[in-house]
Amino acid sequence: MGRSAISFGVSRTSTSDPRVNFRIRVPKVRLIDHNGGQVGVIDTKDAQRMAQEAGLDLVEVAPLERPPVCRIMDYGKFKYQQKKKHQKHHGGHLKGIRLSPKIQDHDLLIKVEHAKKFLGRGDKVVATMMFRGREMAHVDIGQQVMDRFLTALGEFGRVEKAPQFEHRKLNVIVGPGKIALKSSKKEPSKPKPATATLPATAPAATADADDGKRKAP
Repeated sequence: MGRSAISFGVSRTSTSDPRVNFRIRVPKVRLIDHNGGQVGVIDTKDAQRMAQEAGLDLVEVAPLERPPVCRIMDYGKFKYQQKKKHQKHHGGHLKGIRLSPKIQDHDLLIKVEHAKKFLGRGDKVVATMMFRGREMAHVDIGQQVMDRFLTALGEFGRVEKAPQFEHRKLNVIVGPGKIALKSSKKEPSKPKPATATLPATAPAATADADDGKRKAP
């Protein structure tokens, strides 16, 4: 018989946690078994015994009901799932992607795949493009690259903060889109090879290359 994630008689970790196992002291509870079946109103001691025999926990899920509603479950697993939901609700972690106005198509596709991987896990992505030296004269090219990056993400991403230029940097924040939210419910997988195509536009480095030719002796 497996051991429960929370041993019977162990106190809760915080006052916000539900009452568990022998911390439930009311005489009767309305019980839901570990398969979701409605057992009905029974003595609390019988419910605790059933949970213990199943190697699981008796968790009070609706304390304000009369009698309180309790469910037999793996409390440790339940807390883990609640934590994951909380992280997803708050957008997960913030991951950074660095871009360049001169980035080549192949490298840009790799950045897109990395961003999709992060978004698929429920994280947000902040894409940052730094303009150095003469690149400041061609901010429009950097904006085109950023637009291609966002277009390539498609429904994997949803722009939460539009591209904004400040202090030689172009920043955009992208949250998980429809496809990413669907994939985050599945088991994580390795990103696929960068085979997607980018929106057609002039190469990002064209303007700088032309400047170099004109200034060459």
